[in-house]
Amino acid sequence: MARRYAILGTGALGGFYGARLARAGLDVHFLLHGDFRYVREHGLMVESKDGDFVLPRVQAYGDIRDMPPCEVVLVALKTTHNHLLPGLLPLVVAERGVVVMMQNGLGSEEAAAKVVPEREILAGLCFLCSNKVGPGHIRHLDYGTVRLAKYAADGRPAGTSDSMRALVQDFTSAGIRADLSDDLGLARWQKLVWNVPMSGLSVVLDADTRELMANLETRALAEAMMREVVAGARVCGRQIREDFVQKMIDMTLAMAPYQASMKIDFDQKKPMELESIYGNPVRAASGAMPLVEMLYRQLEFLDDRNRSA
Repeated sequence: MARRYAILGTGALGGFYGARLARAGLDVHFLLHGDFRYVREHGLMVESKDGDFVLPRVQAYGDIRDMPPCEVVLVALKTTHNHLLPGLLPLVVAERGVVVMMQNGLGSEEAAAKVVPEREILAGLCFLCSNKVGPGHIRHLDYGTVRLAKYAADGRPAGTSDSMRALVQDFTSAGIRADLSDDLGLARWQKLVWNVPMSGLSVVLDADTRELMANLETRALAEAMMREVVAGARVCGRQIREDFVQKMIDMTLAMAPYQASMKIDFDQKKPMELESIYGNPVRAASGAMPLVEMLYRQLEFLDDRNRSA
């Protein structure tokens, strides 16, 4: 039986992956907020380095109560909206369904497991440069791989499952590169190696990725923060290879100029994902990341000022 997909959060990430899955013929149902009526009438448009396309007919919903139960629920909300999960997940995830937390930072899977503890919870780590540039309009700039890993309450590596392998097949059929990790903790910390410096520095320095890499001082600062994240992972029992930092630097140098989503949130005066990307890792690392903690405090100040304004 074909799997039915729910996309919770049809933005730069959920809209991109959901549209690709739907274009490949999968049964995909999208939860939207501000642009629900637009997408229901006009569909989704994806500009992509891999080829532009329009999805003219979208199974779009403005209310979770109208959505059918789905075997796979892709949570592409910002972590600042995870307080909404109790009102969403129980209504949409099928009895034997899988929840995939396609979010940044640490703590997302724990939040989902508290709401639907009897369901299989996965992380979907997205290596994607994509922005939402208008109602139902997504611009995909670079990359796009999804790495799946399984959550275990004890924090230990949980291996892989049949459902994970089935998802890889679906993603691959849609032209989305997907792979598996048997250690969620390691995968999350590896993702933080890039997210921590590039997201926060883009805000405090008002710069995109190319500008941060073009300046030797800011590149060195980003690299130092990356090495702190590696040290933080080690405190938490996860070993990241020494050459991984250089790999992230090289990848950033090669990518198209990109505005991190945190920078866009800041510019639009939206809450930034500070706890998942900074607060939780800083606390878990127990003092091993002083530069990262300083960046976290600066971002807290800017976030507070934004909220006050």
